[in-house]
Amino acid sequence: MNAQIDRTLAELLPGVQDRLGVPRTGAPDLTGLVNARITGLSVVVTPAAVAAAVPLSPASVATTTAARRAVTDVLAGRDDRLVVIAGPCSVHDPAAALEYAAFLARMRERHGADLELLMRTYTEKPRTEVDWKGFAYDPFLDGSSRISVGLVATRMLMAAITALGVPVAAEPLNALTPQYVDGLVTYNGVGARNVTDQTARERVSGFSSVVGFKNSPEGGVDTAIQAVVTARAPHEFLGVDGHGVSAQLSTTGNDTGHVILRGTKDGPNHSAAHVAELKRALAARGLPQVVVVDASHGNSQKDHRRQAGVVRDLAGQVAGGERALRGVMLESNLVAGRQDLDQRHPEALEYGKSVTDACVDLPTTEALLAELAAAVRERRSA
Repeated sequence: MNAQIDRTLAELLPGVQDRLGVPRTGAPDLTGLVNARITGLSVVVTPAAVAAAVPLSPASVATTTAARRAVTDVLAGRDDRLVVIAGPCSVHDPAAALEYAAFLARMRERHGADLELLMRTYTEKPRTEVDWKGFAYDPFLDGSSRISVGLVATRMLMAAITALGVPVAAEPLNALTPQYVDGLVTYNGVGARNVTDQTARERVSGFSSVVGFKNSPEGGVDTAIQAVVTARAPHEFLGVDGHGVSAQLSTTGNDTGHVILRGTKDGPNHSAAHVAELKRALAARGLPQVVVVDASHGNSQKDHRRQAGVVRDLAGQVAGGERALRGVMLESNLVAGRQDLDQRHPEALEYGKSVTDACVDLPTTEALLAELAAAVRERRSA
């Protein structure tokens, strides 16, 4: 395909240069000017090709369609349930991910009247320095970086999870990867590292999914509020289409945009006082008073065991009648804790345990979900 494009461009180039008034000259030597630090270039399968090879099942489409509507209704206050996004910090083992999805399917059946449950299905990870970048980039966990394989496998995994009736949530890190799972993701959370990125704000203004923005690691919510304002507006920007071709994209703006309180490097920000402060700041900008809280990260100070205390506090706020609290995020896996990834021996990993941030286990998750569901019932009865 690329060779055909090059041949076509070569045929059209003289005429284009004449119309632009650009003189026809021989190609200069650009050695040292371009690709000076590129050691390899591999063609990657396009989003359109992956979508054709891995079509979505009717069950998968129905799951995402219903979940997007449900989450939007909860955030808008038309549905009095609570959105809960639970799952691994990052997915690295498809088999374990599907086992976790089966657990969430049971929890959805048990708590569906009170909670709209989604699964964290994060296959790409933002890194502060240098580390494993996620399943989509290195699916074999060995540093081989078979990105085309990872992108296809990511779509297959999300398709399988949604076919089970479990909606998925993800974190979009660049302009390309979201297109490989188009039609599959119910909720996209823009992380603390990217919340100030203008291009990230523009991109999600055109997303069909629900979008949230985490506060910055330093703790200020102003950047997240600015991101919400930006994402809710229409934009014109440079992007790519499903074939990977550069395109000018026009968006309507995404009116589901909201702030996620994820804590700070200095401490939590999930208390009733923090929620009240955010509500005032949102009202001052004319934005809906919608708050989602991440029980992990800064709010747990990177100690997975503290997530239970965060959830207990949030459940108390909900039970006490706080209606701005519309969602909670949990980092949860089959096995508690975390482990280091040795890319020389990925086969030595313990099954069901995170290779990034530490997570709570299934029994703890089950108890926390029951606590949140009970809080929703108490708020409803009041």
